[in-house]
Amino acid sequence: MDQTDAYQQLSPDDILNAIELTGYQCSGHIYPLNSYENRVYQVGLEGSKPIIAKFYRPGRWTDEAIIEEHNFTLRLKAEDLPVISPLLFDDKSSLKHTDLFRFSLYESIGGRTPELDNAGHLNMLGRTLARIHNFGSTENFIHRRTLNISDFADQANHYLLENNFIPVDLLPAYESLIYDVINRIKQCFETTGQVNQLRIHGDFHLGNILWRDDTPFIVDFDDTMMGPAVQDIWMLLSGDRDYMTARLHDILDGYCEFRDFDPVELNLIEALRTLRIIHYTGWIAKRWQDPAFSIAFPWFNTQRYWQDHILTLREQIAVMEESPLAWERG
Repeated sequence: MDQTDAYQQLSPDDILNAIELTGYQCSGHIYPLNSYENRVYQVGLEGSKPIIAKFYRPGRWTDEAIIEEHNFTLRLKAEDLPVISPLLFDDKSSLKHTDLFRFSLYESIGGRTPELDNAGHLNMLGRTLARIHNFGSTENFIHRRTLNISDFADQANHYLLENNFIPVDLLPAYESLIYDVINRIKQCFETTGQVNQLRIHGDFHLGNILWRDDTPFIVDFDDTMMGPAVQDIWMLLSGDRDYMTARLHDILDGYCEFRDFDPVELNLIEALRTLRIIHYTGWIAKRWQDPAFSIAFPWFNTQRYWQDHILTLREQIAVMEESPLAWERG
């Protein structure tokens, strides 16, 4: 059995055996958590609280890229930032291998979702992000990727077309649209000009934030990368323009207590949102042969899905034509 087959058929015995090789005594209780790119489980321990086990998808990241992510979060935690970093094994490593699997272990911490209508929550998130970005700007990643149009849009689009995911009757509409969308994204980046690239979380949505004891604990740095600061802000913004503007002010009021924010980056918000839409569709398509994906995303690759996807892209072209959100530091 190769690593990909073993990963897709990962069994409870595989999980328990791998963890017990590191010295932990498992109770046998395993609970799968909401993760698809990797396999993540809460695992019970004898005489202790559970831990989180993360088994990495083969071929996605090199060992060097995973360890670079781990070291980033470990150093953030050492700076007293509320991030969830991997547990260290007896040999001080954070990534373990068996014959077929790579995995890491994490402390299990509960929490609730932050409230985006709560100015205090957004203010705290802004302060936390600024402190992460302050540290993230001190050096660059070597093994992690950089946010760019080629990786996040061009490659996803080529994969969809080359593997015949687009229904034949919708293909002309899709092809006439997608290149206009990507060109408009490029125009947004060109108009914005050079922006500061730093180490960021990269996937800063509500599912990766646990609110506990008036503190936002930040989890899952699996997509950490080099990119602009605004990439870690825009996913907290949705709704109509007035609503997003109010939320943006709440976030940046906190952010600017610890770090300056360049308002020119606001030009990128809708371009980055559109990049994510394209990349997300390509991501599911690339994983479609993984049985976990067809179960988790049963609506994907249906006629209705592609019709809605084309409509969403059309709407994003219109939004990218609008002026960016306005903000001035008070």
